[in-house]
Order: sequence, then C-alpha cells, then structure tokens
Amino acid sequence: MTATKGRPIVIGVTGGSGSGKTSVSRAILKALPNHSILLFEQDSYYKDQSHLSFEERLNTNYDHPFAFDTELLIEHLKDLMEYKAIEKPVYDYEAHTRSKEVIYQEPKEVIILEGILILEDERLRDLMDIKVYVDTEDDIRIIRRIKRDMHDRGRSLDSVIGQYLSVVKPMHQQFIEPTKKYADIIVPEGGKNQVAIDLLTTKVRSILDK
Repeated sequence: MTATKGRPIVIGVTGGSGSGKTSVSRAILKALPNHSILLFEQDSYYKDQSHLSFEERLNTNYDHPFAFDTELLIEHLKDLMEYKAIEKPVYDYEAHTRSKEVIYQEPKEVIILEGILILEDERLRDLMDIKVYVDTEDDIRIIRRIKRDMHDRGRSLDSVIGQYLSVVKPMHQQFIEPTKKYADIIVPEGGKNQVAIDLLTTKVRSILDK
C-alpha cells in the first residue's frame, strides 16, 4: 500500500517471541523525535475471556491467531488511520482476560503496529505501508523469554521452558516464521542492527516529507 498525503503511515513490526520487536519499535520512535508516533501493540487485543473459568483461561494458547480479537484490532487501526481516537483495550495478564479499563488513544501521524502475528492476517497486511520482520536465532529468543518471564511475570524456569517447547516453538514454526515472506524488510538481531534502523527511519522520513 502506498501512503497518501495526510494519511498516517503504518509500520508493521513482527517476529517471534523475544526477537527484539519492541527494541526495533522503540529505536524507530527515538530516531523520529520531531514526529508524532504511536506504538500500537497487538498484545492489547487478546480476546476477552471473562466467560471462561480461570482454569480454562490458563490453557489458552496465546501464540495462536485465534487468541486475538483481530476484528477489533482492524477496526481500531482503521479509525486511527482516519484520525479518530479510540479506546484501546487493556489485557490483565494476572487474570488472563481483558480488563474493564481502557486507554484513550489519540491518532498520530506514524503508527507502529507491533506483534507476533500481525502479518498472518491479509487484512492487516493490506493496511501497512512498511512491513518489518525481526529475525533472531531461536536460542537467543528463548534466553530472552526466560529472563523476561522469570523477572517480570514471576514464572518458574520449568514453566517457561515447558511452555516454550509445547506451545511457543511449534506455533512460531507454524504461524510466525512463514509470515517472513510478506516482509518488506528483514532485520537480523533486532534493535542492535543500527544500519537497518537507519534505513527504516530514512524511508519513513521520505514518506512524511512528500
């Protein structure tokens, strides 16, 4: 899709869990300080599971496309692209369902859509101007995931490894890795790849300046 003058630019940033998507997204934010930019996370759009018991919620496969409310994500992204404010959902990771709270989000001139499965749905792909796949080796990704989940989410080492082997790795191979073919840019090593970040931000500036 080619951006028209006045419409927000949509940059899709994807890759496996622990690949460095967030680092790349934040690097783009930092490199464009004079522009209004919105970081729009797919993780906010996990489906509401309030109708399920807590035990049932624990068994949710969060790495499968069915875990996301993609219809609402597309609706909100289109609203932002039309410069309409949205009420972004908030996901409660402790309760494993959507919170009753929402975040009021104003539109911006650049939207960075980040998530593991944003290139899996053709409707989402068609809304993006630039599609980025952050490609990081499996062993680095699992180490990052272990450190994050143990430190930030209070998980045990055994539970993190067990979930990775039973769910995260097979879902990555089935749903995430294949979307690499849709990317305009493949970024090895995530946010540490300064050359790729510079190329991305130069491209964004060229579109904004038209």
